[in-house]
Amino acid sequence: MSLLGTLARLQAVRSGRAEPLATVRHRHLSDRPMVVIPLAAAGEAGAPLAVMLGTDREAPRLHIVPQPLNRTQRFDFLARFGADLLPYMASFAEDVEHIEGSERDAESGEKVPVVRELCADAPQLVVPNQGAVRHLALIGRSTRFRRTAEDPDPGPYPAPTQVPLLGRWLTHVTDRAQVPGSSLLLPLTSLLARHWATGQSHLEDQHLAARLAWHGLPDGTDGPGGAQAAEYVETARDARGQLLHPPAGPATDPSFDEVLLAPAITRHDAALAAARGAADAGDTAAAARAELVVKQAAEHLHGVLEQVLLPVWADVWRGLDLLRALPPGAHVAERWEGDRWSYTGHRDRVAAGEPPQPRQDDAVTAARKLAQREREQVRVEVQEALDDPLAMAEHRLAGEAFAGEVVALVPEYDTSGRSPKPRPLLVVRTADRPHADPGREVHRAHGPSAQRGVVVGADAAEGTVTVRVVSGMGRRREPEPGSLPEVGERVVFTLFELQPRQSAPLPDPEDTPWTHGGPPSGGPGGVPGAPGGTEEWE
Repeated sequence: MSLLGTLARLQAVRSGRAEPLATVRHRHLSDRPMVVIPLAAAGEAGAPLAVMLGTDREAPRLHIVPQPLNRTQRFDFLARFGADLLPYMASFAEDVEHIEGSERDAESGEKVPVVRELCADAPQLVVPNQGAVRHLALIGRSTRFRRTAEDPDPGPYPAPTQVPLLGRWLTHVTDRAQVPGSSLLLPLTSLLARHWATGQSHLEDQHLAARLAWHGLPDGTDGPGGAQAAEYVETARDARGQLLHPPAGPATDPSFDEVLLAPAITRHDAALAAARGAADAGDTAAAARAELVVKQAAEHLHGVLEQVLLPVWADVWRGLDLLRALPPGAHVAERWEGDRWSYTGHRDRVAAGEPPQPRQDDAVTAARKLAQREREQVRVEVQEALDDPLAMAEHRLAGEAFAGEVVALVPEYDTSGRSPKPRPLLVVRTADRPHADPGREVHRAHGPSAQRGVVVGADAAEGTVTVRVVSGMGRRREPEPGSLPEVGERVVFTLFELQPRQSAPLPDPEDTPWTHGGPPSGGPGGVPGAPGGTEEWE
């Protein structure tokens, strides 16, 4: 945790309210997000129990699995889940914009102009916490390879048609959620933690209702603040011993499982068994009565699960309201464009009939994903610092940046080449204490690119740092107008680069050494007995 974050948490303990860690919103929020709140059966991490979802806060839709261990009921639930979610995912696929670019021709090696489609918008799923992300990833992993009745060899237990497609989309958004700065799938507790600090631990912040308690009561009135309010929403129970503010899933409260859920499931199982017995016996009247009992048991179970999910549903929308009150950061739209490209690419792969994502990435794909996430992590940290003075303050406190007022601008030139090049000196008065030794490279955001400089010296007594500007002034003998700050103007220099460096190129899968999963079996270079080799050792 940074020093600024620690100070904000201490201040939250003192004030009893959440303290801001940002002045702008650092993630994109869709005008029509799909809120998804999943529940899993206790002791069965991959067994879905229910899901509440929707784009209208006044009209949530709930789908349940009456018996999570029943394969048929689970597939029926996933089909209903997909029937609700997939139209939303597809609703952004038709509205596109055309982006002109170029690519290198495979035969001639020359660059040729191309026009690519980019979806004008993309879907956005909002879940309560990181546990919900992991649960959706498990559902995607377990369903994207399922065979359906339309397959040539459907197998003994074919799944409904929507199920494997649902799995592919869930796998895509949960995988994209691992990319720093992505907004296709947002866990709300992590998003709130980026923008506000509370006086409790990071683990306690995973309880959505407890975190929101640090922002005041849901109706906006004053009440017990901070730790007292958080403790209340975590522990308060009704006359039946049920939590008034249940956890936001996918786990359920043990008391709820024992007192309400287990009896409701047992009642439904018994009613279903009685209906099957009556149908097998050929008693039409008894079968009709038994079906009515099954329907009543299913409605009771639906109500039991609805009462535990509705408070979470309200909390998620309340959290979104808090985030919408913040203005978006300047670079949020740029990162959202990356999400739109990701969505467009997956849309095209699905439409082209490509196979689902593999169970395990090959070495090159895994390395590329890791390199991309490392680059995006650097990019997000830099962009957030440029967008938000509070984010930049963390770097200033760490000595990685300094801000101050330009007190002098001294024109100087480099005459070592054919023509003189401007190399002016900026004298910046600052109260910061950067790790700016002479010769250290510094950077300043200036227009679409960064302006580079070199520290010439620092005067601790005067509180000044002298920087020689070496780029970003144009190609003429004199600096272009506006390329240099005026005396009296406030500037910010960082000791880190403002653009992430590209990673080294990786080999193609067929050129990957066998020690890293290649080449493919039977391909050139296969080593006997090695992964992908052509034969086993004797």
